[in-house]
This record gives sequence, C-alpha cells and structure tokens, in this order.
Amino acid sequence: MDKLRIKFSKHGEMKYIGHLDVMRYFQKVMRRSGTDIAYTEGFSPHQKMSFALALGVGVESDAEYMDIEVNSLEFCGGSLKALKDKMNAVSAEGIEVLDIKILPEHSKNAMASVGAAAYEVVFSDEVSNKEVLNFDLKQAIEVFNNKDKVVVIKETKKKNTELDLKEHVFKLEYNPEKNAVYMLISAGSKVNIKPAMVMKTLFELSHSQENTDFDGEAFEAFKYRRLEIFNENLEPLCS
Repeated sequence: MDKLRIKFSKHGEMKYIGHLDVMRYFQKVMRRSGTDIAYTEGFSPHQKMSFALALGVGVESDAEYMDIEVNSLEFCGGSLKALKDKMNAVSAEGIEVLDIKILPEHSKNAMASVGAAAYEVVFSDEVSNKEVLNFDLKQAIEVFNNKDKVVVIKETKKKNTELDLKEHVFKLEYNPEKNAVYMLISAGSKVNIKPAMVMKTLFELSHSQENTDFDGEAFEAFKYRRLEIFNENLEPLCS
C-alpha cells in the first residue's frame, strides 16, 4: 500500500466546476486510467482520496493537491511518470496532473498539511463599475502594508469572528507589469482567509475617506488564480 500526493492544475472552463464535481471527476479518472486505488471497507466502499483545499468556483489554479492510496504501483510498472501519463490521457481539457510523489509513512494528509496559499489577482475583463476600474491597486497595497493592524469581521455559517488581517496576510505585493496583486495568505483548518476578503479590505481602506462601499463586487470585479498551496513552514505541498 502506497500513499501518493498528486499535484494538478485547473484552468479554462474547468474553473466553473465545483469541488464536489472535481472529486467525482477524479474518481472517474482513477477508474479510466486503471489506477489500482484502494477502497474503504463496509457496505458502501469508496476510493481513498482526499483534497488539500477546496477551490472556489470561478477560480483558476496552478497548484491543487490530492492524496490517494493505491494497493500497488505494479499497474504502471512502478513508474510515477507512467501513472501521470495514464491520468492525463483520460483527463478533460483544463485539468492536468503535474506531479506525483510517494508520501513517507505516517505523513500528514494534504488537508491537514495546509498552512498558506498564494494567489494572483487581476481585474476581470467583464468589470464595468467605474469606481472599481479606478481602484489604484498599488496605493491600496501601500496603505495596507503601512498599517500596524487591520481589523475585519470574518463571517461563517456558525458565527462572525473579529480578527487582525495583518496577522494572516504574510505577503502582499503589487505587480506593475500585470497591474496585479500577489498575496500569500493563511489557509487551512486553523484560519482560512479568502482572497476576495483581502481585495474587499484593500478597496475599503483606499476609499475610507470617501465613504465608498465595494457594493458586493469583491469577487466579481477580479480574476483570481491560485499559484501554490504551502504547509505551515511555507513549503509547497509537493516539494
């Protein structure tokens, strides 16, 4: 029995496929590729598969991670490259397996390993709100980085929590060539920060004196791309 970590990308039209559908998609990929994946026991066995961090609908990604258990690697001649090729051969356009590695025994699963995630954010081609289009990303980032504390309310289904966003944004930079934002933010089970929350906060900080509300366009105004997922030591999950 081997535990494998699989890194894959998600682009194009596949960004509109939700997390549950991605799980079902890979279940079919395992069967079609002939992967000797292990199954749970009981009346309703299912493939031993888990994902690192759910990706929001509409977000592209260069680095998604999933863990699987296989009974053996004999079906692909013991070659992880052969396994990657088998999976990609039966994959749909927009999802590509990039890397596979064997996990050491007793290692944490992908979901438990997540500590941070990196994103690139640019203006959406469809945005028409003039206030958003005139949003000075560089200035907004400077305002945020110069503050000692930025208190926000993080809303969940169970409760609203007040937190200092500065403690959970590890890096925030402006890319003038792309007019884009690069952010490295806390992610995972402890504190999971969404990139849309950061963008909404940047907008509100830069317009605080004008009393201008973001008007619910924190997500729709921008295109989000996940660049990488890291563990608590800020190492990529497939390093």
